[in-house]
Amino acid sequence: MSTKDWLEKDFYKVLGVSKTAEADEIKKAYRKLARKYHPDSNAGDASAEAKFKEVSEAYDVVGDAKKRKEYDEARRLFGSGGFRMPGGGAQGGGQGFGFDVGDLFNRSGSTGGGGLGDILGGMFGGGGRTTTTTSTARPRRGADIETEATIEFAEAVNGVTVGLRMTSDEPCKTCRGTGAKYGTVPKVCLKCEGTGMQTSVQGGVFAMTEPCTECKGRGLVVDQPCETCHGSGRGQSSKTMQVRIPAGVQDGQRIRLKGKGAAGERGGPAGDLYVTVHVKSHRIFGRQGEHLTLAVPVSFTEAALGAEIKVPTLDGLPVTVRIPAGTANGSKLRVRGKGSVRRDGTKGDLLLTIEVQVPHELSDEQRTKLQEFSSASAQPDLRAGLFGSS
Repeated sequence: MSTKDWLEKDFYKVLGVSKTAEADEIKKAYRKLARKYHPDSNAGDASAEAKFKEVSEAYDVVGDAKKRKEYDEARRLFGSGGFRMPGGGAQGGGQGFGFDVGDLFNRSGSTGGGGLGDILGGMFGGGGRTTTTTSTARPRRGADIETEATIEFAEAVNGVTVGLRMTSDEPCKTCRGTGAKYGTVPKVCLKCEGTGMQTSVQGGVFAMTEPCTECKGRGLVVDQPCETCHGSGRGQSSKTMQVRIPAGVQDGQRIRLKGKGAAGERGGPAGDLYVTVHVKSHRIFGRQGEHLTLAVPVSFTEAALGAEIKVPTLDGLPVTVRIPAGTANGSKLRVRGKGSVRRDGTKGDLLLTIEVQVPHELSDEQRTKLQEFSSASAQPDLRAGLFGSS
């Protein structure tokens, strides 16, 4: 039975049992179907004979504890419902691409590497081994760079362009990134054959890929290292980069700038630059998502009688706000369009929290007037509800 059969055929479905069926249930189902489709009971019936072979094939796998475990693991690794080969199959019936499945699972490529059968190893009867993927020296992506920027509160709200002095690695100027001494050239690493990676298979099931220990992931080795970079092919560079911090950025937010990291090797793309933004706090304003917040002190009489007051905004132009009569301490008011810039270019709001100020000291005249007010108001006991029955 081929590897393709293991992945394409649902042997549980053939026997009419679930994937969690016990061994006795599987045996019982097989015997019932075997009696039904046995050639002796269906003389001359080609379809019954084919069905009998299919049932026997299925039981040969899931009826054996070891084979069943390997079969379940294979189908789990390649997705529920079985693996569909590009060329169609016994179940697919579709038009395929006309290649031999052995090319995918067992045959070595033109460069000498193993197929997928090497990775599956002992699952399909072969022993696990260490393989190395082979190819010519490939382009290598540059490293990502991390940095930080501290900006003012207003800059975070409105956006700002900042200059960041970056120190990163780039191709060594002496050897132009080869890592080899002037007049010599690097050689393709024999261990990884230029890929920079090595793959080892453990237990015939799980593959682990890691940088080559011989060339440290470069895919190249040098006999005479460059005296400047000592064979690494990389050199340090320092430059100032203008980076745009978008409007509405939050404190601690991490911004990714694609392609602004370290340069790649052998024509590979540059890495990315990640900027962690720190936003300084403001003396009076705060933030709540896309909105700005502001605590506004008002006097007792302004809150009681109502008033029109001026409040500052982040852009420096004050706005007039109407305080309704009878405004309680902690009330919220909203000034639309005076908040932080959203991604679509519109702005959030300015959220005001009213803080009613009670005077700490009163003149004799003020005290007299307040006593007269208290007597004239005849307010009910505001704390009567605190003493009600529980």
